[in-house]
Amino acid sequence: MALLAIDFFYIYKFGLVVLFFVVTLGLAAYMTYGERKIAAFLQDRIGPDRAGPYGLLQPLADGLKMVYKEEFIPGASNKWLFILGPALFMMTALLTGCVIPWTRPFIFNGVDYPMQITDINIGLLYLLGVVSVGVYGIMIGGWASNNKFALLGSLRASSQMISYELAMGLSVIALVMQAGTLSVATIVEQQSSLWNIFTQPLGFLIFIVCAFAECNRAPFDMPEAESELIGGYHTEYTSMKLGFYLFAEYINMFVSSAVMTTLYFGGYHLPFESFIAPHVSNNVLALLGLGAFFTKVLLFIFVFMWIRWTLPRFRYDQLMKLGWKSLFPLALLNILITGAVILWLQGSF
Repeated sequence: MALLAIDFFYIYKFGLVVLFFVVTLGLAAYMTYGERKIAAFLQDRIGPDRAGPYGLLQPLADGLKMVYKEEFIPGASNKWLFILGPALFMMTALLTGCVIPWTRPFIFNGVDYPMQITDINIGLLYLLGVVSVGVYGIMIGGWASNNKFALLGSLRASSQMISYELAMGLSVIALVMQAGTLSVATIVEQQSSLWNIFTQPLGFLIFIVCAFAECNRAPFDMPEAESELIGGYHTEYTSMKLGFYLFAEYINMFVSSAVMTTLYFGGYHLPFESFIAPHVSNNVLALLGLGAFFTKVLLFIFVFMWIRWTLPRFRYDQLMKLGWKSLFPLALLNILITGAVILWLQGSF
């Protein structure tokens, strides 16, 4: 029986991996549709409305178009690295969601079934580590293309991502000082009564700006500035290799929204949950938490799209100045303030 239970545990975890994979890809596909519709609304246009009712089959049409496009690899490129670049970028985008708890565990027959692929005690370090590896996918793709515009785009992207990762990491350090743990699940549990956005507002502001830069979203989309770099680091890519780069950006946007929801907005916790919890069962509360989690994530995704079609693009010197001269010092200041408040509350002052 014990062996059967172990086998079922691995089957359940494998099912969670498949579910996360399907939900992430499906949501990323329809984020492309949502972005076009939001852009159309902001610009007083209709947007996609031909493929299926209300254009709902447009992501499927785009996917088929990418699959059937001609597969082209430049003759002067490094073939294996040219293929590895988008594959690595896509893989790191998908790996970041493994430590995010979607909702509280469901309980059946007295057994907890967690809605989290894995809860490692260094979950935040894992998140930051995987995100930092993603820059290699861009850098390898730009260099292997043997195209000066692609190389310049990849250099811009790598310097931008590395610069803003520092401020992002420092903003998370302040959160870790407050929480006293690196476990993502524990950080979410600690927010059952008070969300971290109320105790770390400056840290959240730094984190969300860095998230825009990490995802190469406007106004931080300098690596793909078409007026200067043609198409940026993926200029030479066609078919599904180009699709991987474009798709991974939307996956990164979804995962960034999920991380901000998890770290600062209570994750799956509902507003006024203490009044609701005594009147419903654990499984109902888990379903409500799942709905709350995805509602918060979709709101963040809307903010990503709203800002893209509202703010103009930075100059590159302005972008780097913001990262090094504004966000980096602010993140250090936030750490000092957090440490001082913790010592004051402990009576050490």
